[in-house]
Amino acid sequence: MSGPAVILLGPMGAGKTSVGRELAARLDVHFDDLDAMIVAEAGRSIPAIFETEGENGFRELEAAVLAHALVSTRGVLSLGGGAVTQAHSRERLRGGPIVLLEIDEAVVASRLGRGRGRPMLAGDQDPMIRWRELAAQRYPIYRDLARWSVDAGRGSAASVARVITDIMGQDLLVGPEEENV
Repeated sequence: MSGPAVILLGPMGAGKTSVGRELAARLDVHFDDLDAMIVAEAGRSIPAIFETEGENGFRELEAAVLAHALVSTRGVLSLGGGAVTQAHSRERLRGGPIVLLEIDEAVVASRLGRGRGRPMLAGDQDPMIRWRELAAQRYPIYRDLARWSVDAGRGSAASVARVITDIMGQDLLVGPEEENV
């Protein structure tokens, strides 16, 4: 099998990391979080990268780490909410085993709080106003790329992982290169 078995995509606060860990445990595969991979590659936090290199610098690094992750990860890979903003990243993701974790604003508001530690929500404005703007821009891209979609706002991360394995079913047993045979 080449590439991730499952790629989790969605907005900030959707639970991609917590669901990804549960899903990997359920499937007995490795879990990789793109944001953690970026931090490891850069040797500093995401807020520190944003502070010194800005969003454009961060997105370039994110795209490079994503390109590597798509060939090196074999289990579950969770992406940051903005990983789809680069056109070349979208093309690399297209056709992959992507699950969109959908979530509504009320749940996000309770999960994000004041948005601390999330550079895309930083500033004087209410973080939920910025979240709505980002969601409006990104959800069409998420939906275009996703093969499956689940409501990640209901139940625990473990129950969302269970829903994912149920909807993906047989596809989890077939590697990407085997699907087109």
